[in-house]
Amino acid sequence: MTRFRQGKWLWLPMLFPSFFALVAYAAEQPRVHMQPTDSGGACQVAPSTQTAVIHNYLQAWQSMAAAFEQNAPAGLDADFLGIAKEKLAAAVHQQQALGLKAHYRDQAHDLKLFFCSPEGMSIELLDTVDYEVSIQGQDQMQAPLRVHASYVAVLTPTETRWKVRVFQAEPQQ
Repeated sequence: MTRFRQGKWLWLPMLFPSFFALVAYAAEQPRVHMQPTDSGGACQVAPSTQTAVIHNYLQAWQSMAAAFEQNAPAGLDADFLGIAKEKLAAAVHQQQALGLKAHYRDQAHDLKLFFCSPEGMSIELLDTVDYEVSIQGQDQMQAPLRVHASYVAVLTPTETRWKVRVFQAEPQQ
């Protein structure tokens, strides 16, 4: 009887793999804080639009991380367009040519809707983000480097989602 008690919970992941995958996925999600917009400011959007913009922006971070980790710039297609996609794809090609892979893990985003075009064709986000990046080359993984940075992102609506059109790092102060 004691033999079974020592490993009695080991069978749970086999019976409920999707539950354990969901728990692991949720543990990896970054913390997100949305700063309130000014009541009389330049950016007033419906709550559903704000939710969609934030959701799509965070998905863009996941796509970017996967593109760099897999050296696959095509992974950027779903969430980026224009100059943001061109610059990120060029960076992926460059790291691929050097035989490197970058592993990004965003940990926290402090977001603020900064500007909305009057016709609704773009929304500018300010993002103060904490993330870890590690570089892998020649089967060696560098220890993760913690980064605190600020980005400006301009998102544009497409047929089904908001895509990042501009993704620019802000200089550190």
